[in-house]
Amino acid sequence: MLYGGDSIMGSLEADILIRDCTILPMNGREIIERGFIAIKGDRISHIGRASGAQKIKAEKVMEGRGRVAIPGLVNCHTHVAMTLFRGIGEDQDLNKWLNKTIWPLEAKLKPGDVYDGALLGCLEMIKSGTTCFADMYFIEDMVAKAVEKAGLRAVLAPGILEAGSPERGEKLLKEGIEVVRKHHGSANGRISIRFGPHATYTCSPSLLKKVREAASSLNVGIHMHLAESREMVELVKERYGLTEVELLESIGFLKPDVLAAHCIYLSEEERQIMAKHDVKVAYNPVANMKIAQGILKIKDLMDLGVTVGIGTDGPASNNTLDMFKDMKFAALLQKVCYMDPTIMPVKQALKMATVDGAKALGLENTVGSLENGKKADLILINFEKPHLTPRHDPYANIVYSACGSDVETVIVDGTILMEGREVKNLDEGEVMQKASRTALDLLTR
Repeated sequence: MLYGGDSIMGSLEADILIRDCTILPMNGREIIERGFIAIKGDRISHIGRASGAQKIKAEKVMEGRGRVAIPGLVNCHTHVAMTLFRGIGEDQDLNKWLNKTIWPLEAKLKPGDVYDGALLGCLEMIKSGTTCFADMYFIEDMVAKAVEKAGLRAVLAPGILEAGSPERGEKLLKEGIEVVRKHHGSANGRISIRFGPHATYTCSPSLLKKVREAASSLNVGIHMHLAESREMVELVKERYGLTEVELLESIGFLKPDVLAAHCIYLSEEERQIMAKHDVKVAYNPVANMKIAQGILKIKDLMDLGVTVGIGTDGPASNNTLDMFKDMKFAALLQKVCYMDPTIMPVKQALKMATVDGAKALGLENTVGSLENGKKADLILINFEKPHLTPRHDPYANIVYSACGSDVETVIVDGTILMEGREVKNLDEGEVMQKASRTALDLLTR
């Protein structure tokens, strides 16, 4: 990789050249002022200071003055098709929200509904700078279809739960296995599949053992909810005589390929167990606040070496997929939680939304930072805005001042998905109109 005063020997060819931009590599390197990024195929071929760009011949040249390049944001936990439920069931506690509002609506979902909702979510993420996301939902093959069309990168987990019906759990596990076989590694490798057992209170230990066996056999990961509410934690303890983490450890479930969302109500012993097994965590600050579930104590986990990424959760419980908002709340909540303004500094917040998020999804060798050989997943933020001026600290501007609408350009797998705020491969109006019609139809069924 080229940095500083390094120069290119001879001329090089590239498909895309972004020049004269500020680069935040997020790989431990310092900020590169007046830098360039060269993309060949689906990967970053060279990165360095502007002087090195003179010997690069590119089919497309993008001017980056006034723009800041960062890795595409990684959303570690969502249910993207739930854009259809945005604004439904507001101001309810978790039990009522799930049992009276969300689950009855989900029972009516058809494959086309999931596709329409997922495509709207993909559009929203492109417009707000998320290039990779981890999803857990039902009829997940329709989410895969939407991801492939939109051009994003995703780690998709077909939802599995019993909720009192072992037959249902077996059926959903079988369907999940088919999704793995059909879609894992599809879309030029942009789509990965995991299993998505909902939680320990909706999946029996027997089913969870089968999920673990299937994941290990097929060499894929697992994405689930864990210790999300005090009520559910107490329910599991009463039912099995063990905490959620103890239960999962007792059945051999916990491994480095497990991504656990929420993890609010963990004891010190449970945190140590998770660290021992290298379990990854998705922190969902906005959704946890909205349903008043509490605050995940990130420092306690990170001090043990646990990898923590940031997620939005679903659009019904957030209500957006804008990772810039979640980055800001992630940092601020930790400061209030520990009553310490030095907790979770801005660089750490951005790291959690990029390189740590990629690591949480097992993609740290593929995306999450801007460096030679990694996939060309990046965004350009327009800093020529009143709320981003002056630029004393670009990390602070991004975490505390920026929002999704400041993202001007989005590139995934070397393909430009958005340039100048114009989405290239989706008709925005058509996607929004179709999703709106589908949502209204769903409510009347």
